[in-house]
Amino acid sequence: MAIATINPATGETVREFEPLSEETLEDRIARASAAFASYRLTTPEQRVGWLRAAADVLEGDTDDVATLMTTEMGKTLAAAKAEVGKCVKALRYYAEHGPSFLEPRPADAHAVGAQEAYVTYQPLGAVLAIMPWNFPLWQAMRFAAPALMAGNVGLLKHASNVPQTALYLEELFRKAGFPGDVFQTLLIGSGAIERVLRDDRVVAATLTGSAPAGQSVASIAGDALKPTVLELGGSDPFVVMPSADLETAAGVAVTARCQNNGQSCIAAKRFFVHADVAEEFTRLFAEKLAAQRVGDPMAEDTQVGPLATESGRDDVEGYVKDAVDGGATVVVGGERVDGPGWYYRPTLLTGVTEEMKLYHEEVFGPVAALFTVSSLQEAIDIANSHPYGLGSNIWTEDEDERERFVRDVQSGMVFVNGMTTSYPELPFGGVKQSGYGRELTDLGMHAFMNAKTVWVGPPSAEQRQGDTSTASE
Repeated sequence: MAIATINPATGETVREFEPLSEETLEDRIARASAAFASYRLTTPEQRVGWLRAAADVLEGDTDDVATLMTTEMGKTLAAAKAEVGKCVKALRYYAEHGPSFLEPRPADAHAVGAQEAYVTYQPLGAVLAIMPWNFPLWQAMRFAAPALMAGNVGLLKHASNVPQTALYLEELFRKAGFPGDVFQTLLIGSGAIERVLRDDRVVAATLTGSAPAGQSVASIAGDALKPTVLELGGSDPFVVMPSADLETAAGVAVTARCQNNGQSCIAAKRFFVHADVAEEFTRLFAEKLAAQRVGDPMAEDTQVGPLATESGRDDVEGYVKDAVDGGATVVVGGERVDGPGWYYRPTLLTGVTEEMKLYHEEVFGPVAALFTVSSLQEAIDIANSHPYGLGSNIWTEDEDERERFVRDVQSGMVFVNGMTTSYPELPFGGVKQSGYGRELTDLGMHAFMNAKTVWVGPPSAEQRQGDTSTASE
C-alpha cells in the first residue's frame, strides 16, 4: 500500500509521501535511543506537565484533527471529534494517575528476611507501536500516553493510509514540550517493520491489527526475545435474552454494529437472540439499521460514512455474496451505494451457517449476522466456538444469566446491558486469536516496564551495635 491520504468519500488521492530511506530510518532509531538515555531520568512530575500540555494542545486542535481523520479514513466528523475528546481524556487520566502507577510496591520484608523489600517500575526504552487506520488517533494514544508517562520513548509505524494523522501525533508531543525525539512517526511500509523490530535499540512492540500481522510480529519479537502486546480484532457476540429491554437493545445494537462505519474491532458482529423474542428484536433491529443515514462523512446528519479503502469494501461484498450464495437471507442492505466513494449499506443477514466464511471470520464493515438460539447456553457455545475473544455483550435482567455469561464466555471484556467500548479506567484486550496483554489502566503502563525486585538486607551486628551505642549516648 502506498503511503498516501486517499479520501474514501471520493476516491481522490489528496497527498502522497515517500517512505523513509534506510539512512533516515537509522537516524530516527539512533535519536530515539539517545532520547531515552535522558528521558528516563525525568521526574514523574515533569511528564505530568507535558501530558497536560499535550491534552490542552489536542483539545485546541479538535476541529482540524477531526477533519483530517475524516478525510483520511472516512469516519463521520462527529465520530472524529468524539475520538479527539477521548484522547484528551486519556492524556489527562495518565497525568492524574500515572505517578501513583509508578510508585514502588512494598513487599513483606520480614517474610523474605530483609530490612526492606519492594518492587520498583522502570521504563524499558524505545517501543515500536504498529497501529491501524480505523481509530487513527485513539489507538496510537492508548499506547503513547501510558508509554510516555512511564518514561519510555515511542516509535510509531502507523497505517499507510493515515500518514497525516500519524505525523500530527509527532507534532503534538513536540508542541506540548516533550523532549525532542521521545515520540517519532516512521513513515515506512510494512516490509520495514522487521528491520526496526530486530534492532537492538528497540526493546518491545505493540500492535493492533489482524491475526496474521500479530503472528508475524510475535514471531519476530519472540526470536529477538522482546515483549509484545497484541490486539488482533474480534467478532464480538451480542446476546439478547427474553428479559431484555428490546427497544433499547436494538438501538444499541445498531450503534454497536455501525460505529466507525462498521470498522471497529470491538463492534458487535454476531447477534444471538433468544427464540422467544427473536421475531420482535429482528424487526426492531432491521428497522433501525435501514433508517441509518449513509452519506458524506463531513455532513452533520450522516450516521454511516464510507469504508476506509476500496479493497475493504470489496472484502465486505465478498463476505455477503458468499453467505447469500450459501443460503443466507438479506433482511436489509446487502449492497454498495452507487456513485463515488466506498460506501456500503448497513446490512442484516439471517440464516448464516458454518459453511459460510462470515461465520468464522471478522467482517470489517456494517454487516450483522443474526442467529436465533433456544437458550443462553447455546449462545455461549456458539460464541465460544469462534477463534476470536475480544469483547462481548449480554442484554438481560436475570442475575443468574449475567453471572453465567461473565463466567463462561471466552472474551477479554464483558459488557452487560451496554455497548462494548474502551475507557482509560478499564483494561483493554482479548484472549485466543484476539491477542494477549492489556492496554490502558496501570496494566497498559506496566506492560512495557521492568518490575524490578529490590531486597535490602538487615544491618550487620556491628551496625546494630553502633546504633545501640549511639542511642545509649
